[in-house]
Amino acid sequence: MEEIDQFTKWATNLQSIAQAGLHYGKDVFDRERYEQVRKIAGEMMQAKTGLPKEQIKTLFLGDEGYQTPKIETRAAIFKDDKILLVRERMAQEWSLPGGWNDYDQTTAQNCVKEAREESGRIVKPVKLIAVQDRNRHNKPVLATHVTKVLYLCKEISGEFVPNDETDACDYFALDNLPKLSLDRNTKEQIELCFKASKDPNWETVFE
Repeated sequence: MEEIDQFTKWATNLQSIAQAGLHYGKDVFDRERYEQVRKIAGEMMQAKTGLPKEQIKTLFLGDEGYQTPKIETRAAIFKDDKILLVRERMAQEWSLPGGWNDYDQTTAQNCVKEAREESGRIVKPVKLIAVQDRNRHNKPVLATHVTKVLYLCKEISGEFVPNDETDACDYFALDNLPKLSLDRNTKEQIELCFKASKDPNWETVFE
């Protein structure tokens, strides 16, 4: 598990304070100060990560209101003791079907939607495998916290069609996994899914 370094903690704390101040603050001079603090936090993260300014604005400074974690869902779909993975078109790495939770979807609804869009499968969530803080399990560590929600899903129907996000889809045994997209899922997380699929008394992992 990779820990967030102190510099990143300082930058994210400054960003959180500034964002809350901009949301709740009424005095025009206070808001100007919060804007300046937020700008400095963004510059700190740009210096730390080397990411372009526009990407920093999107990933780190693009939120409004009281700062809360983003939510990501992933679907674990099994057949013959193999797990379904999709290949990300851009990165050419493999992951469980999933993505950001849309604002108007529950986590279960979003899991179904993402599975359909990325793998062509119609699924039904049947078990909550885990609710995890992304930065405790995935790399690289992000300034924005993400809550990952993993569902065990029953496959009902459907077949894969290449799309804008994924260009391949297949089932893999645990001992024969392809190159994984580690920011989306690690081998340990996929192992967790295998364990949940075999345990009728599985208790949700959370941390």
